[in-house]
Formats: sequence, C-alpha cells, structure tokens
Amino acid sequence: MKQFKPNDLFFHTIKTYPHSEFQIYLRKTYYNHRTTEAGINTASVGRSDPGKINLYEMNVDRPAGQLVYPFVSKDGTLDSFKTVTTSDYSTDYGYGDTITGSYALEAGLSSDRFAANQARPMITALQNALNRNKRMSMHYAYDQSSSLGNKAADELRLISIPSMFYGSSIKKGSVKCNFYVTGTLIATARDIMQNGELIQTYGSNGTGSVAGVVLYKEGFMIMTGAVDLSGGENTQNFIPGGGAVGPAWVHWASTGSTGAGEDLPNSAFTLEFKGVNPVPVMTMLCHADKGEFNSSNNPTYISSGQGSKMQPVTSSREYVEPDDLVIKNIVATDYADPTGSFEKITYIDKICLWDKDKNLIGVAKMAKPIKKTENLGLTFKIKMDF
Repeated sequence: MKQFKPNDLFFHTIKTYPHSEFQIYLRKTYYNHRTTEAGINTASVGRSDPGKINLYEMNVDRPAGQLVYPFVSKDGTLDSFKTVTTSDYSTDYGYGDTITGSYALEAGLSSDRFAANQARPMITALQNALNRNKRMSMHYAYDQSSSLGNKAADELRLISIPSMFYGSSIKKGSVKCNFYVTGTLIATARDIMQNGELIQTYGSNGTGSVAGVVLYKEGFMIMTGAVDLSGGENTQNFIPGGGAVGPAWVHWASTGSTGAGEDLPNSAFTLEFKGVNPVPVMTMLCHADKGEFNSSNNPTYISSGQGSKMQPVTSSREYVEPDDLVIKNIVATDYADPTGSFEKITYIDKICLWDKDKNLIGVAKMAKPIKKTENLGLTFKIKMDF
C-alpha cells in the first residue's frame, strides 16, 4: 500500500456540451428521438413519456404493487418532503409516522401561453433576469413602450427547459427552433449573435426579425414574434377557443385548442440546443517503482509441492512465516529445460483506492494484466469524475 504524494493528485474540470433535441407534435413531446417502449408490467418501461427524463430511473418496468418510493419518519429533526406543507406536517402526522413520496420523478419541456394583458406571474418572476440581460440586447427588456414590445402586457409564450437537460447553462449560439406546417419547414430561428436574440434565419415572411429571447442560465425561452409566417395561409387553432390564426413564433410549441380535432395535426415544432456541463475530475498517478510490488499473496506465486512448508509457525507469542519457500519461475525461455534465469514477476490487474481510515472507496481494473518486473517502474493514471 502506498500513499499519494502532493504531485500525484491533480484537480481540474472538463466542460462537456450535451446535445438535446425535442420534437413536438400532436400534443406530445419526444426527446432525442425516443419512443415509448412497452414493458412486461407497464405500458412504458421508464414509467415516463418519451419527452421526459426519469430521475434516477426508479421503478423501471416494476409491477404496480412493488414500486420503490422515498420515505422519512417524523421525528425531532422535522425532516419532510417539499410536497408536504407545514400545516399538514403538524396535523396529519404523529411522531413516528412514516411520510412517503413517489417515484418516478420526471422533468420535461413545458410551453405556456399568455394572452395580451393576462396575469403572468411566471413572467413577472423572471423580470430581474430579463432586465439584467439588457446589456446584451434591449429585446430582453421586461416593461417598455417601444417597438420592441412589452413583456408585462403583450401576448407571448414561455418555454421552460429543466436544468437536467443542459447542466449549468445553455450554450450560447446553439439554440435552433424550427416551425413546420404540413411537413414543410416554413421558418427557422437561431441565436446566431450569441446575445440571446432568437433571430429568424429562414422563411418567406419575417426573416431577420427577432422571434424571442433565451435566458441561458435560467433555462427559459420567451417567444414574442407575432409576424404571420405563412402570409395569411395555413391558419390553424393555435389559440384555445380563439379561432384559427396564422402561424407565428408566439404560437411556436403550441398544443392547440382543447376541442376535438383541434390538436394541430398540420403543425410540428423542433428545438435543438447544447448545454454546458462542467465535470470536476481528479487525476491520480499511482506508481509501482522498480523493486516494488514484485511479491504476491496469490498461492500460485509459490512453486507447487511445498504444502507442508507453507504453514506459518504460530504460538501465543509469535507468528512466523517461512522464509525459504521457492517462488515459481515464470521467466519466458525457448527451452523446457533449463529454465530462464530466475526473476520475480507479477501481473497487476487492478488498483484499489483506500481512504485515510483504510476503507475501500474505489477499484480501477485493467483491460488486461500488466507485467511487472523488478527492474521496471510503472505509473498508472486514474481519473475519477465527481
């Protein structure tokens, strides 16, 4: 067993950019082209829609009566679940009672429309975040009377993206929104300036205009573009109870009206972006210097036929292992006899990591055992993500 020296440990961060793509059609959302996979016990193996992520992937294809669930006992620590209110915790549970939750916990894309002058607490909650980004673009401004619009009163649509899909933030310049009508792409919007503005880059109407803004760190998109992208054609029921209107960015990711046959069969939407996910990494250098780790406790390390000699001498005062055991010579030679010159050889197939209290915390296994001779020094590099 060897202890790491200061120069054997390195701490750094790897920044990854996970790609996400959503397809929205007929009131359903699909994440990265996933489809519903039926299981033996459930209609969906993951117990979640194909457009959502199942946290921890709990209860995958489990029967209804055998579901795993979180629980906590009521005691003096006052620990509980976020879904249990303080009053319910005090009145509905006695000390010693078990408070339970449920799995699966899901995260998925959501789309919320706000009509003109409609109360919008979700948008109001983003007021500070929007105004803070005005230094990048005035299209972020929350309340203004200019031609750029008024997010406190104008019609708009809020797209909410959970952080599970992107990590610490959405990568600037990676957002791409597509609007399809009857299977034909009629408009595309991208943040080509990397300042949060979703600028329409394709389409017969509205190209060059701003379709909305992206809050990269918070994971929100606010669609404000009201230009009819089809020039008065292809009107559909984008607004529940509001009649047929032309396609516009403010209706992007709409699920249509609630009436029968009003689920927008002629429209589809896609969203693509990359996340920014920093991963802390520790690199460990494990040294097997010359003359080290060339002995083994493996019984095959000793030549056969020494059974009686292998037993240690024990008494109430001593424990003595034999020091004259013959080590098996495995030096390669072209001849069966005589054998090659004796050399202590071992094969390293795994490295165990221990904490300061000698608890095993990790095992690094080799793809194939590495030969170690007495005159050979080796250094193994192990990386561990946190």
